[in-house]
Amino acid sequence: MRDTIDLQPPLFDRWFVFAVLALALFGLLMVASASVVIAAHQFHHPFHYFYRQLLYLILGIMIGGIVVQFDLKFWENTGMILMAGVMLLLALVLLPGIGRVVNGSARWIGITSSLGIEVSELAKLTTVIYLAGYLVRHHAELKSNLSAFLKPIGLFSVVAILLLKEPDFGSTVVIMATALGMLFLAGINLRYFLLLIITASTALGILALAAPYRLARLTTFLDPWASAYGTGYQLTQSLIAFGRGGWFGLGLGQGIQKLFYLPEAHTDFLFAVIAEELGFFGILVMTILFTLFVARIFILGRRAQLLKRHFAGYIAYGIGFWMALQFAVSIGVNCGILPTKGLTLPLVSYGGSSMLVTCIAIALLLRIDHENRAAAP
Repeated sequence: MRDTIDLQPPLFDRWFVFAVLALALFGLLMVASASVVIAAHQFHHPFHYFYRQLLYLILGIMIGGIVVQFDLKFWENTGMILMAGVMLLLALVLLPGIGRVVNGSARWIGITSSLGIEVSELAKLTTVIYLAGYLVRHHAELKSNLSAFLKPIGLFSVVAILLLKEPDFGSTVVIMATALGMLFLAGINLRYFLLLIITASTALGILALAAPYRLARLTTFLDPWASAYGTGYQLTQSLIAFGRGGWFGLGLGQGIQKLFYLPEAHTDFLFAVIAEELGFFGILVMTILFTLFVARIFILGRRAQLLKRHFAGYIAYGIGFWMALQFAVSIGVNCGILPTKGLTLPLVSYGGSSMLVTCIAIALLLRIDHENRAAAP
């Protein structure tokens, strides 16, 4: 009589978990390399930023471990409350004494003298949760009722205005584009969708041209070498890093541009440091990991939709759009394809708020995967 072995299915998507862990570890390694000189100069400790990023990752894993315990029905029921809370925080961050100004932008609410929360990161996740619930509740109306379509757009317009007052044009673009993607996948009336695309594009174009600093960024990225020591300095230094990297790079830790030439080397322009030190091969590996990461997110969403778990599906799609957009914009900025924006590489670039919110989003995705497996026949 043959022995039989009862093979238990995995708790979570192994490829998704692999991509998350690989990106997080790769990010820690590159943050350490990119920040070692500036950290030694600012804090007399070469691994200051590395230790803080590691602390944020550990804290994010702990918070994610709590979030994953809540079923998705909880988030569906609290979406409106979360949205109202984030809008309140976006308003508070503009008040003197509450909002903390860094590099000319009031994006943080200070908790301690050295610790703060970047509210725009919370707004990205909250937008996805709220809109997923709205799409489930008003799915039928969105195809025929204009008012049902305009309600969330009006709400997100208020969010956009608050973000632009900080100012944070990059997060505004990511949030609006993510909302558009979710609405499109929900199957809204095509006429409404095209109208929204035209209106949003026109509004963002006017806003980009209305502010002098945004106009300067738009004109500079077209020809950064015309102002290589002025408004185009950051981009030209990034392009130099790409040119120095070649196929296989100068070697980990051997980059030159991070030595006070390239501003924000461990945050917004970490991709340029990767290009210089690891070359085309390093860029290719990271791009493959991100592609795997985003692809598995959309697969989770598709599985949820097939199981008639539409709220879970919309959340997965929304997070997938958000991560893909931020990754694409960050790379485009570093390569000089897009105007300079203050957007980080999720899980990779240095940033406490970005890391914590991304860990929460990943915990939601793991919960979706878990509930998918429980609901599957």
